[in-house]
Amino acid sequence: MSSKPINSPSGIFRTWHTLAFRLTAAYASAGLVLVFLATFSLYLMLIAELDKSTDLFLKDKVNVLRTMLRERPDDADGLHEEVELESASRRYEHFYICLLDRQGTPFMMTPGMAGAVDLSQLANMLDGRDGVAIPIKGRNGQPFRAIAAKAGVGNEPGRIVTIQVAVDVSQKAQLLTRFQLWFWITSAGMLVLFPVVGYQIARQGIRPVEEIATTARRITSSHLGERIVAEGYPYELASLALTFNSMLDRLEEAFERISRFSGDIAHDLRTPVNNIRGEAEVALARARTIDEYRDALESSLEEAVRLSDLIGNLLFLARTESPLNHLRLEAVDLIELLEAIREYYEASAADAGVVLTGSTASAPVIAEVDRTLMQRAIGNLISNAIAHTPDGGSVTLGAHAEQAKVLIEVTDTGIGIPPQALPRVFDRFYRVDPSRSKASGGTGLGLSIVQGIMQLHGGSVDIASDMGSGTRVTLCLPARHVGTDTPNVPKPQADAQSKLVKPTVVS
Repeated sequence: MSSKPINSPSGIFRTWHTLAFRLTAAYASAGLVLVFLATFSLYLMLIAELDKSTDLFLKDKVNVLRTMLRERPDDADGLHEEVELESASRRYEHFYICLLDRQGTPFMMTPGMAGAVDLSQLANMLDGRDGVAIPIKGRNGQPFRAIAAKAGVGNEPGRIVTIQVAVDVSQKAQLLTRFQLWFWITSAGMLVLFPVVGYQIARQGIRPVEEIATTARRITSSHLGERIVAEGYPYELASLALTFNSMLDRLEEAFERISRFSGDIAHDLRTPVNNIRGEAEVALARARTIDEYRDALESSLEEAVRLSDLIGNLLFLARTESPLNHLRLEAVDLIELLEAIREYYEASAADAGVVLTGSTASAPVIAEVDRTLMQRAIGNLISNAIAHTPDGGSVTLGAHAEQAKVLIEVTDTGIGIPPQALPRVFDRFYRVDPSRSKASGGTGLGLSIVQGIMQLHGGSVDIASDMGSGTRVTLCLPARHVGTDTPNVPKPQADAQSKLVKPTVVS
């Protein structure tokens, strides 16, 4: 299958919607915004600091002149040196001073000031702004900062002089111009550099995601052994990889279980069908007596019943796994329920030489359960215990409340289950002793059905066994299904035994 070129409309659209493109755009945009804000803030700070230093210089000059006029009013040489000569010694930032009398007429001025600054404009701009520095333009357009202040002369209260000071800030303006040029060059460079760096960071960041996707593409129903090596990944992606590997483990286990289940169900369905076919072929091979035909029909009927039970159990298991399945919960006294079930199975236990004992609890144990399903679960456990308990053994039923849960126990003194088989006894079609189970008619679905019923109730099932000593299966119902009061609890009916499920022998 050919892919569309990246410069096609759909290719460009896909590129814009890739994670790498979005991360690159985010990194580049964030970087450019941060650089712009940082540089612009630095530019504003630089302007403020330059203006502040210039203003401090102007105010310092004003203070020097005020002091000289107040304390040394007759020191014309000192005043002349400060006003006319000091500025000439400066190579940069030339400044100009003008002293005006009470009528506003200049009587002392730095040489060249009239040619650099428009004095009338300066006077108008500084009028009424005593001690406040302002920016002005010189005659040639160069920038100045100027200040004006009143000063008294000696001890004469009526003698007032106006001091005007202007400083050329062209050097500082050039510095700001160079800074602006540097800012735009840097911004242009960042506009190119940030997307490149951002793309590399994005590609490096999504590399684990691409590796996970590549691994996922290699996985098929026949190739589930692929795993992601999470070493060196960031914590979040390493957690994702481990979760993905765990999911693959569960999928592989589920596929293996389904494969085994398919093989087992094919075998278990094929056996009774083949038996029915064989009986029919033998019966039709030649003419037979009525009794021989009856035997053939009875044998076929037994196999059909076995096949029907197997299909019914499989359908029931499917229903227990359906999220749409609803329970018909009711308050049930588990002690009375166990007694009714014990009476139903008492004859089967007696035929097997097993003593079936009920609970000895005097107080009722109330729980909200689906009566029919719970009867089936407990019945499966009892029939399974009877089938695997030798002559002279016993099976004991019990129920009791423990903290915030109810426990139902079925204990036998049978042959037990090997430790290596305990983790698998709830698997479908699993038999600890396949030959014995088939001989007794078991399908290996009984405990799977029990587990499905408990999961529907939100509970769990636990099994413990010792070889040669017996097995104990415990059904646990959660707290929300537990009650302690006895009113309105339905009593077992006289025909309760007729409502009990048929025994299911399970390995």
